[in-house]
Amino acid sequence: MIVVDHYDVVVVGAGHAGCEAALAAARMGQKTLLATLSMDNIALMPCNPSVGGPAKGHLVREIDALGGQMGLAADEACIQMRMLNTGKGYAVQALRAQADKPLYHTIMKEVVENQDNLDVKQLMIDKLLVKNGQVQGVEAETGEVFEADAVILCTGTYLRGKILYGEVAYMSGPIGQRSAMKLTGSLQEAGLQLMRFKTGTPARVDARTLDYTKMEPQYGDERVRNFSFMSTITTRNQVPCYLTYTNPRTHQIIRDNLDRSCMFNGMIEGVGPRYCPSIESKIIRFADKDRHQLFLEPEGLRTNEVYVQGMSSSLPAEIQVAFMQTIPGLEHCKMMRAGYAIEYDCLDPLQLKANLEHKAISGLFSAGQANGTSGYEEAAAQGLMAGINAALKLQGKKPLILKRSDAYIGVLIDDLVTKGTTEPYRMMTSRAEYRLLLRQDNADLRLTQKGRDVGLVTDDRYAAFTRKRDVIERTLFNLSKINLAPSEENQEKVTGMGSTALRSSINMLDLLRRPEVTYEKLADAFGLEKLPVDAAEQVDVQVKYQGYIRKQKQEVERALKLEDKLLPEDMDYTKIQELSSEAMEKLTKQRPVSIGQASRISGVSPADISVLMVWLETQRRKGEEA
Repeated sequence: MIVVDHYDVVVVGAGHAGCEAALAAARMGQKTLLATLSMDNIALMPCNPSVGGPAKGHLVREIDALGGQMGLAADEACIQMRMLNTGKGYAVQALRAQADKPLYHTIMKEVVENQDNLDVKQLMIDKLLVKNGQVQGVEAETGEVFEADAVILCTGTYLRGKILYGEVAYMSGPIGQRSAMKLTGSLQEAGLQLMRFKTGTPARVDARTLDYTKMEPQYGDERVRNFSFMSTITTRNQVPCYLTYTNPRTHQIIRDNLDRSCMFNGMIEGVGPRYCPSIESKIIRFADKDRHQLFLEPEGLRTNEVYVQGMSSSLPAEIQVAFMQTIPGLEHCKMMRAGYAIEYDCLDPLQLKANLEHKAISGLFSAGQANGTSGYEEAAAQGLMAGINAALKLQGKKPLILKRSDAYIGVLIDDLVTKGTTEPYRMMTSRAEYRLLLRQDNADLRLTQKGRDVGLVTDDRYAAFTRKRDVIERTLFNLSKINLAPSEENQEKVTGMGSTALRSSINMLDLLRRPEVTYEKLADAFGLEKLPVDAAEQVDVQVKYQGYIRKQKQEVERALKLEDKLLPEDMDYTKIQELSSEAMEKLTKQRPVSIGQASRISGVSPADISVLMVWLETQRRKGEEA
């Protein structure tokens, strides 16, 4: 055992969680080591070549607002950008970028390699070093020891990773990378509770063997949009994706070979993701459907590999080719990589505090798929928060805990550490109670100040944020002071915007509340100040949704009263006889920090919460009497 160096923070794994964690810690002044199995794994996209989508796009915007890197890299590597759900309200609209997969890796690799305070090393970490409930560092397979005051586990799907398809099964990380075989044992020796999960990926086919004339092209938006509030990209060369469908012939081949699928022949032990099922699972679960949609997505501008979105499978390679060749446009496709399932070990997130630190091991943090989630965006969001909180802990400062009313990131982490997960967790808009407040368009207004307070938001970013915030506030104030009389001139301007004539004098703010009126139309008609597009949109949203937003803020205020009622860390729930036995057990195990968190634990009923409220009030009165 050779002690090589001492770091403030060691990050194990350089996927999307690891990169954000290491960058955050280093940018906050901590001497940081990023250890990766392979330098070619950094920010690898082993599954779909995309970033964003419903709820996930919200996460990317929030990561960016806090000072993270994913949004900037996704904008630069983007080969198609679309705003999804434009026919619905602002709360569920979300950006999705098709990424050039090799380019995304290259961009992030360059960023982490050139970050001050950050060393990047190719290492297989075999041991977590813990003494007296305090993390001490890590040991590599070479025997090299890297001491550290904090360690962040971002192991992704590499812990005892096992690839399976058909009769093929071998220990491996994603796309044939090395699997971390020894670290699992070390984590278990340290007292960590692990789970076994499963995920999968579709085949990749050769673009030259596809007939795109038989598919429906899916183009990017004409308007150039970016994830990052700091991106200056105004033009983008976009490539189309293509839509096609399975058919009864496809389904029959799959049914005839289900006994050869690892999903159905007993070879897979791990629990798979409900919201991203394999094609085999779709055929069984939705037997009444005679077709399922597939998207053909290019993996980059300099590769012929095309990702078959919606076709995840663990059937034998020859069967995958056979059923794909029944699909319009894929009749002569050649498979470049077979789809596969991958099993891996991960932590039960109920062991973690809200700052993503282990409850029993001081200085040990965990983020990403290591916590039982799925998706690049969920991983990056956790990595960012783990990096921030590891740095804050070493600086002797309070952790940054985002509430459910602050961000989708807050919802994500609270769900994990309060409710846990029995399958790979995926972020969805339906999980957020306050999604009208947590729109992707206002992520900077919600979170940039928080990023600034912890030291991640740069001067340039903060200046841009304050300019935007100030112009929005000024515009709203000015609109509230302008009254329009129903003069002939004003009537012409109002009807010219496609709105109905005025019956009486009206406040310009009230005029903007009309669905057909936008700030841009108002500015053109009445000679108002021209605003940047994103600022004008914010004015529109804040005015039109004002009543709903006010109502949701009132709901937040009521909920926060429960979050402010803190529970003692050493509370003995077994002495509160009025609690149900299930609540007693769950509360003792999970140690919620507040009544609010306790109310979200499965098995803790409203009656149990009432008991806790009475107990707290009784303790408060006893304290006053003493």
